[in-house]
Amino acid sequence: MSVESMVQGMIDALNEALGDAAKHDRGNSAAGTRVRKAMQGCKNVAQDVRKQVQSDKNSR
Repeated sequence: MSVESMVQGMIDALNEALGDAAKHDRGNSAAGTRVRKAMQGCKNVAQDVRKQVQSDKNSR
């Protein structure tokens, strides 16, 4: 998977989480759980992006 597609996937996930973030701000605790889950997923993808970029750098 390309770095660009990984970053785009993160952007898409964050855009999807915006609706739940707004619901959380209005007091919906279940939406907060979904936001936390989305953030954890983005964190994991961000780490994968870092590993891929480092690997690409070291192989050149």
